[in-house]
Amino acid sequence: MNNWLRNYRGIIWLIGGIIAGSVAGVLFGKRVEVLKPVGDIFLNLLFTAVIPLVFFAIASAIAGLGSSGKLSRIMGIMSLVFLSTVLISAFLTIVAVWLFPIHEQLTPLRLTESLSEKPIGEQLTRLFTTGEFYELLSRQNMLAMIIFSVLVGFATRRAGEKHGVFRDFIHAGNEVFKNVFILIMKLAPIGLGAYFAYQVGVFGPQLFGAYARSLGLFYGYGLFYFVVIFSLYAFIAGGVKGVRRYWKNNIIPSATALGTCSSIATIPANLDAARRIGIPDIIANVTVPLGATLHKDGSSISSIIKMAVVFALFGKSFDSVDVILLALGMTVLVSIVEGGIPNGGYVGEMLFISAYGFPPEALPPAMVIGTLVDPLATLLNATGDTVAGMLVSRFSEGRNWLSKTDTVSGEPI
Repeated sequence: MNNWLRNYRGIIWLIGGIIAGSVAGVLFGKRVEVLKPVGDIFLNLLFTAVIPLVFFAIASAIAGLGSSGKLSRIMGIMSLVFLSTVLISAFLTIVAVWLFPIHEQLTPLRLTESLSEKPIGEQLTRLFTTGEFYELLSRQNMLAMIIFSVLVGFATRRAGEKHGVFRDFIHAGNEVFKNVFILIMKLAPIGLGAYFAYQVGVFGPQLFGAYARSLGLFYGYGLFYFVVIFSLYAFIAGGVKGVRRYWKNNIIPSATALGTCSSIATIPANLDAARRIGIPDIIANVTVPLGATLHKDGSSISSIIKMAVVFALFGKSFDSVDVILLALGMTVLVSIVEGGIPNGGYVGEMLFISAYGFPPEALPPAMVIGTLVDPLATLLNATGDTVAGMLVSRFSEGRNWLSKTDTVSGEPI
């Protein structure tokens, strides 16, 4: 019980702050507008820290990658598996949102500023690039900054050991800004509580309906994805035997993911499960650790649902081709950006909000949904890495990869 409370303490405090703020908004109405500056201070701290945090995280990860013959082939297949499963989860979520329209009954929020509408070509240009270096430091240009971070990471690798000082610098910067983000998030119960008091008091309790419907869809569809889609992946990887082995050895990783609420903390359990399933060590040792930071089916599902709710709250449709294509791209980026960053889901939410041109008021609703779906999202993120390892084994080792190992350490599996 003590371990559970320690692992979920941050979420409990955050939900407590949100509930307290919401109650204050209901009781005092528009008088809680005096608390809005407290919420604004918290959001500004987040927006200030996110740019250096993401830059150092991505550049550091790429600069630290190694390379070899078979490893390069495995990583190529792994990248395709990660990309495919994240896109499948996102697309199926879009279908679920169309079938169960959680957003159609919402009343748009009243804004003092209008959302800009620009031609798709201009939007793509601004999304991927900036005209000046200093513009990379704006949260409005996060995707361009991410692309620049990737380039810096690869350039650091090409520079070799003679420029190891710069590599050490970006690794150190990554660690420092992780801790900066941790310190800022300690203020989240107060900051989000104040912002929620303002939103509920000014915009009314209609917000709760949005969360109830979105949570119902996420948990219903998420459990379906966990049982049915993961079983389908295991069947593709190894037939009926693959399905049996996956579920027999997935209990401990699932319990670990729910108990710790962390994909990183589930890595040891996933590695042991991969060994018992029969995934080759070279595949498991690459796929599971990288999957914990780069492969997040649960985050992909929650991202689409958060986008649908935010779009509805701001009176915009979530069904045009350009919006859907950008949403699919955002889910892939969110999956990458979240990895290795404490509370990385909040960074992903800022990414899609800036990409679509929403004002800062869009962040708290997305953050609340992200917090409430975190346990099941972590379960999907973590246990999806093992079945991804099975798929990588199937496409790199051949159809009969499971038959090559009938026992592990002399024990039947």
